[in-house]
Amino acid sequence: MTLRILAAATLGLLCFAALFAGLLTPYSYDLQDREAPSLAPSRAHPLGTDELGRDMFSRLLHGARISLLLAPTAALLSLLIAVVMGIAAGASGGIVEQILSSAADLFSSMPWLFLLLIVRAVLPLNVPAWTSVAITFLLLGLLGWPAAMRVVRASAQTAKREGFLLQARAMGISGPRLWLRQFLPTLRPVLLAQFWISVPIYILSEANLGILGLGVSEPIPSWGNLLYDLAGHREVLDAPWRLAPAVCLVAALLSMQGLTHSNISTRRPSPL
Repeated sequence: MTLRILAAATLGLLCFAALFAGLLTPYSYDLQDREAPSLAPSRAHPLGTDELGRDMFSRLLHGARISLLLAPTAALLSLLIAVVMGIAAGASGGIVEQILSSAADLFSSMPWLFLLLIVRAVLPLNVPAWTSVAITFLLLGLLGWPAAMRVVRASAQTAKREGFLLQARAMGISGPRLWLRQFLPTLRPVLLAQFWISVPIYILSEANLGILGLGVSEPIPSWGNLLYDLAGHREVLDAPWRLAPAVCLVAALLSMQGLTHSNISTRRPSPL
């Protein structure tokens, strides 16, 4: 319970900072002060400035907004695809199930990171910043559905023989309403677990793309491109405050994993 409270508090603090980033710092994330490049932390700039004189604390908080708020959006998109395809495969059976299951196997066999790298690499380098944000997380959402789809498909196959669905059919409920109103609520714990598992993966994937210079484009900050900027510095040990994006990323991932394991353990049936 203590671990769960600590994880929830840490994640809540990060989300609060992301939502109210504009109020917590007096500087815009893209405001450049050419007379104050690469400053050390001070009262005016708690995490110093980068080579262009931009306030790093402001960029860190606005980067949290990108990484923490858009990753759940990508996770919801992948869950929506998984629910639609999983119910269609489990309820239909036959050739439909074979096609959708083969599609899931194909997507699962593809290396995510390399596929993302290929797609981002073929895009123009001068795409607008917010377009790069949308493309990055849209790709993550479109590629992350196979695991959850298999869970939904297996549950739908089992539910076809369950009494509550047979009773619903006898009452005249059929078609999409049958699966959405009667079957889908039974998957809520499983889908929540899949959601919490997916969000850290998407955050980490965006960070990996950012480290390689293929994630969110400048001047919009994300934890990924802040870590990419960090890669060019050899004096990190002499300037440990530059590690703040890595510390926040690790804290967010550990908090989400702690919440995920806590939710799964609390739903685990008692052996008695």
